[in-house]
Order: sequence, then C-alpha cells, then structure tokens
Amino acid sequence: MEVTVVGAGIIGLTTALTLEERGHSVRVVTAGFGDQTTSAVAGAVWFPYRAGPPAKVAVWAAHTRDWLEALARIDPAAGVDVLTGYEITDEDGSEIPWWAAAIEVVRAAAPVTGAPLAWRFTAPRAEPAKLLPYLAARLRAPIAVRSVIDLAAERGDVIVNCTGLASRELAADDSLYPLFGQIVIAERGTADLSITITDHRDPERFFYIIPRRDELVLGGCSLPYPPGAPPELNPGITARILDHARWLGLRIGAVRTERAGLRPYRLEVRLERDATNPRLIHNYGHGGAGFTLCRGCAEEVVALVDQI
Repeated sequence: MEVTVVGAGIIGLTTALTLEERGHSVRVVTAGFGDQTTSAVAGAVWFPYRAGPPAKVAVWAAHTRDWLEALARIDPAAGVDVLTGYEITDEDGSEIPWWAAAIEVVRAAAPVTGAPLAWRFTAPRAEPAKLLPYLAARLRAPIAVRSVIDLAAERGDVIVNCTGLASRELAADDSLYPLFGQIVIAERGTADLSITITDHRDPERFFYIIPRRDELVLGGCSLPYPPGAPPELNPGITARILDHARWLGLRIGAVRTERAGLRPYRLEVRLERDATNPRLIHNYGHGGAGFTLCRGCAEEVVALVDQI
C-alpha cells in the first residue's frame, strides 16, 4: 500500500515509521519540520494530559509507554530515558487515576515540600531535539517540505492527516482549537534528574518539572488561544512557574530560555477514516499528549490502513 503521511511532528513521524515497519510504502509531506513543529516545544514526558476519550487514551498511552521504554533500552541516541514520575494529589487514594488503567501506579510520599501525597509510576521522557531527528533518520520515506492545501489531492492509496492544528482548516474542524503552553528551561541546580513531578491540583495554575539530560523543563499552562495568532511569551506565567518551583522546595539553576507553543486540542482525538473520503485517515487533536499517545495511535492507523 502506498501511503502519504501529512505532518512531521511526533504524531506524523511515528505514524510514518510504524507504517513502514508493517510493510507499507510511505512518503511524508510537511509544512514545517524539526524546530518548526509544535512537538519541538513539548516537555515530552509520558503523561496523558488534556486528551480524550479516556478509555482509548489509556490504551494508546500504555502502548506508547512500552515503545518508549524499549527505545530507552535499545539506543541512548533516541534521547529517551525512563524516570520516576510523581503526580501530586489531594485525593485519598481509594481509586487509581483514569490514565493509569493499563499501568502500575502506587501511592507514595511526594518528594517535595508543600505536598504530602502523590501517585508514583515510571515515566519515559523524550528529548524532542534528539527523538524527532532520530525517527526521521530511520524513515526510508522522503520528507517533502511544502504546504498542503487539499488533503484529498495528495497522491497515494491512503492519505494520513497528522497535521495537528492545521487540521482546523485542512479538515474544516472547528472543534479543534489551540491551547497556549509556555515552558521555562533552566540549568539543573540541585534538582534530581531521575524524577519528574506534576502538580495540577489547581487546573488553572498547574505545574510540572521534567528533567532532561543536562537541563530542566518547567511549566506550565494550558490556556485557550485565538486561532491563527502566533504564541507570545507571557512574563507573568514565567514568574508563576518559578514561584511554584520554589514553593515546592525545588532548587533549580539559572533560567536559560523560555518557549511558547500551541497544543492542538480537541475534546477527543480524531482517529478515524473520513466518512466522505475512504482514502483519508485522520490522526490529530492530541492536545498536550502527543509524545504520550503517538505509538498507540500509529498502531491504530496501521489497523485502519490494513482494512482498505
């Protein structure tokens, strides 16, 4: 089967590579590549944040987690490491979180001040600057950098739409909209590089710290943003992130830079064959969970392609 994948963020690259592994002939077309993608700005730790539907997300996330952990074992050049994750919670712990339905989590003391309890789990973390080019280099498929105006006009037996926010126009989908995110990248200081912490007890002021191999990523926010407007850094959000880190007792180093991006959010990920065009399969709307869902979603795309 000849397949054209449109989009080369983490969703598009993983989908293309998975299709190739299953014997399909693939080409990739993208308007932006590398640092031009939303994926390049991601914290890229395994955690199914702002994505639905819950039952499917839990399965996709579990499959992706297995794949990322295998990459961490097989090749350090992929930029994936397995950390210990903590989700701070005020709940009594009688029920595990919905996102942990297919993985093992335990109640544990939170490794910070100002928060007594957390869910503890293993959490693969990718460095986008390493994993994205790693995946691209393993593709046999050529990557054509050009704008796509009409998905149906692309050649191939199947076209897979992995264009993220661009699907708002390309797929005429007004239910897809941008959520603004902002991160602070800091030097390590004395922070533990083996653990990642998420605190979203207050959804309006959630926080995370994600260690990379030589730096820290701190966030965050998830705010509705005007469609079509470029993301702009907000100094107030940076100040709030740094204050939250201090409140939790995290001793980070000097700030290196700040970055902002737009998550492609939809109440539910759209992963289906287009009702009006059976050649077209959609795979977009992963919100803040692209790196968490990419492989599981790619495997479902393969199943849809194999039905044709």
